[in-house]
Amino acid sequence: GHKLKVTSRRMPLSVEYELPNPPTDGITSVCFAPAAGSTLLLASSWDKGVRLYNVSAGDSAHRCSYYHQGSVLDCCFSDPTHAFSAGLDRSLVAYDFNSQQQSTLGNHDDTIRCVEYCSDLGIVVTGSWDCSVKLWDRRQKHSVGSYHQSGERVNTMSLSGEKLVVGTTNRKVFVWDLRNMQFAEQRRQSSLKYQTRCIRCFPNKQGYVLSSIEGRVAVEYLDTQQEIQQKKYAFKCHRVKEEGIEKVYPVNAISFHNVHNTFATGGSDGFVNIW
Repeated sequence: GHKLKVTSRRMPLSVEYELPNPPTDGITSVCFAPAAGSTLLLASSWDKGVRLYNVSAGDSAHRCSYYHQGSVLDCCFSDPTHAFSAGLDRSLVAYDFNSQQQSTLGNHDDTIRCVEYCSDLGIVVTGSWDCSVKLWDRRQKHSVGSYHQSGERVNTMSLSGEKLVVGTTNRKVFVWDLRNMQFAEQRRQSSLKYQTRCIRCFPNKQGYVLSSIEGRVAVEYLDTQQEIQQKKYAFKCHRVKEEGIEKVYPVNAISFHNVHNTFATGGSDGFVNIW
């Protein structure tokens, strides 16, 4: 489906409501603006659009939309008035919500799967199926660095301060320091047996959570010391047993609560679980 639902969890009550004017095709990414307590929500879609909502505005929640030449696979804010998005048209697009001006910063040689903004360094990071990660200064109309991921297509990535964790098609995980991109600090293999769908870093910057297509989630730590690595674990989720047969669903999305360090997973079973 392509509906947008917002759940407000203030114990003991949970309130869920649907936003008006949703995308007309599958939703690929959603994110809130980085300001504390922000009600601004950005959503990208296979319908080639990126939409801005104010989730507290009721029936007038939809603020504006802009469009790419192809389906949009990811989006992010740099601040509450500026967004970046990318997808099948291979272009990194910047949008100013105040002036409603849209501009293209540059391109990859294949689909751009991921886009993130590093507020610590003021740079945009993109990961592509052309097996590269690029860094962009939003004031310039070109990349300030391109870094190959050992011939691996980028499926997912997440930022933790100046650390960048990249997940690739063949279950590789690369850990980079954005201040020194001459080499990857760590090269890992996913502890899960099947293809990686999503990686999200802990808010405390100590590790990351990784999910796969096979209804599993792994909790990993960046510190390579043995006593720290012994803390890592994995668990099954987004599985349903019907008439003695277990149906296993991909875990497509992970999102952390920045204060409580709890996280939510979204699966192809249509459920969101909070851990």
